[in-house]
Amino acid sequence: MKSKSLSQPSASLLVRIKERNVRLTLISILLLCLFLYYADKNFNAYQIRVLNLCAIYTVLGLSMNLINGFTGLFSLGHAGFMAIGAYTCALLTMPVAVKDQNFFLAPINETLREIVLPYPAALLIGGILAALIAFLIGAPVLRLRGDYLGIATLGFAEIIRIVITNLQTITNGAIGFKGIPAKTNLWWSFGIATFTTVFLLWLIKSSYGRAFKAIREDEIAAEAMGVSLFKHKVLSFVIGAFFAGVGGGLLGNLLGAINPLLFRFTLTFNILLIIVLGGMGSITGTVISAFVVTIGQEALRFLDQPFSLGFVQVPGISGLRMVVFSALLMLVVLFFSRGLMGTSEFSWDYIIDLFKRLGKPSGKPLSKGGTK
Repeated sequence: MKSKSLSQPSASLLVRIKERNVRLTLISILLLCLFLYYADKNFNAYQIRVLNLCAIYTVLGLSMNLINGFTGLFSLGHAGFMAIGAYTCALLTMPVAVKDQNFFLAPINETLREIVLPYPAALLIGGILAALIAFLIGAPVLRLRGDYLGIATLGFAEIIRIVITNLQTITNGAIGFKGIPAKTNLWWSFGIATFTTVFLLWLIKSSYGRAFKAIREDEIAAEAMGVSLFKHKVLSFVIGAFFAGVGGGLLGNLLGAINPLLFRFTLTFNILLIIVLGGMGSITGTVISAFVVTIGQEALRFLDQPFSLGFVQVPGISGLRMVVFSALLMLVVLFFSRGLMGTSEFSWDYIIDLFKRLGKPSGKPLSKGGTK
């Protein structure tokens, strides 16, 4: 019979592995900071904008994956929470003179006119306001399941958009905002994306994360084990809405102009596409997919313009880029039905073992007689 020390790793070995993983993570963060510094100094405005969008869609994808992927709720209301965060952050960061220029049809509310806050505070308030609205919506809606929940959340997202369209003295109605300060940069977008990733990793590994997964797998069994379905559903919904509001604030201050038409259902669909492609219930897959989808859409932009294949001239067709991109995504989904990562996550142990296997010879050399 094998001893316990031989069958299981010792406590000291586990401590060394944990310390090694922490060191590798810190080195990765340092390399990311060096890359961001280099990109900020050497990349052009278009490339920096694409990188910012990658990080923002990472935040939005992770926030939606918490609700749909880890908790198993079919929510389609993400665009509404993004709109709340974007409008709140834009309104709180715009100078008084810019507010007066935007509100020319009807005067802005006097209290809001005088309020100008730092960018971090505006992002935080936008996220908190989105979380508060999510709590008010979630109380009646999260008792529904499946398609009914999706229809209800989609309806509330449209209600939020219509309310924003009609609040003339607060949101400037259908015109929206222009001249929003360009506060979003690589440090803010990637910093918040990193924080979101670390926070969700910690949350999923906690008892709350295990409760979320239990609800996703079987609500009846989870309730029988003592998991409060309503409490954990609302918690997941509120946390996801908070990060959606923060992501909306980042997006608004990157674009410089927003209006209610920006936050239609198609925006929710784009984020849903990211989490389905990456893997429902995979943080690593969502991060990878956010970069693949964002960069892929930009890389195929040449298809909308006339181009030559050498032997034939192809006229530019508006929308061809999205047709080709959608076809590529369909092929990926057909061959990876659970997404690129499924429910798997990045692991330093897996990467190190992979390099060890690649470094080893495939087998022992054959002897002269042809046998091993």
